[in-house]
Amino acid sequence: MAAIPITEAHGRPRRRTHRTPPVADRGWLLRCYLLRSSDAVASAVIMYAVPLLVLTITHSAAWTGMAFLVEWGPRLVAIAGAGPLIDRHSPQSAVLGTSLLRAAASLGAMVGLAFGVGVGAVMAFGVVTGMLAEASFLAVESLGAEASRRAGPRAHQVQATLTSIDQTALLLGPLLGGALLLVSPALLLSTVIVLSAVTSTVALVLRTERPRLRVVTGHEQQQDSPLAALTAGLGTLRRTPALAWLVAALAAGNLVSGVLQVSTPITVTVELGHSSAAVGAVWSIAAGASLAAVAMSRRAVDRYGLYPVGLAAAVLMCAATLAAGLAPSLTPYTSAIAALMAAEGALTVVLRTARARLIPERGFAAALAVTVLLVLAPLPLAGLLVAAVPRGHLQGLVLAVGGVEVIVTAICYRGLWRHRADYEQTPVHEADHANQAQAA
Repeated sequence: MAAIPITEAHGRPRRRTHRTPPVADRGWLLRCYLLRSSDAVASAVIMYAVPLLVLTITHSAAWTGMAFLVEWGPRLVAIAGAGPLIDRHSPQSAVLGTSLLRAAASLGAMVGLAFGVGVGAVMAFGVVTGMLAEASFLAVESLGAEASRRAGPRAHQVQATLTSIDQTALLLGPLLGGALLLVSPALLLSTVIVLSAVTSTVALVLRTERPRLRVVTGHEQQQDSPLAALTAGLGTLRRTPALAWLVAALAAGNLVSGVLQVSTPITVTVELGHSSAAVGAVWSIAAGASLAAVAMSRRAVDRYGLYPVGLAAAVLMCAATLAAGLAPSLTPYTSAIAALMAAEGALTVVLRTARARLIPERGFAAALAVTVLLVLAPLPLAGLLVAAVPRGHLQGLVLAVGGVEVIVTAICYRGLWRHRADYEQTPVHEADHANQAQAA
């Protein structure tokens, strides 16, 4: 019997077949979830610990904002270069490499702190691990897109599970990072090394059982340069208006998220007069709300579709941003951040489901890199804005970026309404794969 092409095996919607999926496939999916979990927790611990470490060492809002700016610039460069490389090789190889390098960077930071380097060691650690986090994210997203293509019309359920993993990591990350930081920075860095070791081990097992499981195959694509691959990804975005509108809306939301992420430690500890432990509590409560929203959005998409869920989440995000800028004390501020994170979680499910449906399988990682790059591009600007604005005017800054978000969101969702048929329906290539699978 001739071998089934990889596109057929990968694009088979399970509910259209009458056979139970092989145990190996279920095991592969579970290992993907475990890989995502350990990698996401390590990234979340680092993401929330680095600004707090800088603030603890320097007691300066400007330094905290500059650290965020310095960290996110190289992250965007890493996204631009990592997508084509993942297409050329395999997602498992990328996760393995990034986890090993993250463990080495953590060890280097421990040495730097031991020798009293201080801020320099922390900022270098944030830059290196931030770049590695973006590369590993693209790799695990490529694996998640593969699982979505197999799920067919139930792709949003796979993406909801993946988003739940990410939101759980965001729930555990601040708590774990804050608790470890109270003991010592060395213990925090040691935990990151352990999590990286778990990720690399799972990546090795995954690669052994499903070697060279690529999102992209073909000699021509492998010969493309990274710049050519990114250009092709940008072309995919231009040819897909629904994806372009969605990316623009999420980019505006990320400007708000970035400003809040870097300013929250300052707002909570300086403006509202609470301890650094309260910062972790704010983000953990918000992550819990986001996790609940992801679980609810899974059923909401089943019932109402992607556009209504995305629109409701976008409206909530805009309102929560304005509420955060007006919050007079910790309780309403925490409530506003929780509402914003909940909306962001639901929007993430919408984005990932639409992205998996709209981007073709060939060249997926390069096109994914372009979309992620554009969505995250406002984050360095967020760090620059916080560094430039005086400490007492941070909530005014939140109100200003919230107003920008309202305008951009209204324009983008009008465009998404016109093109909603492109992402609400199961893509044609999934139906073709199902027919091919049934014929086989």
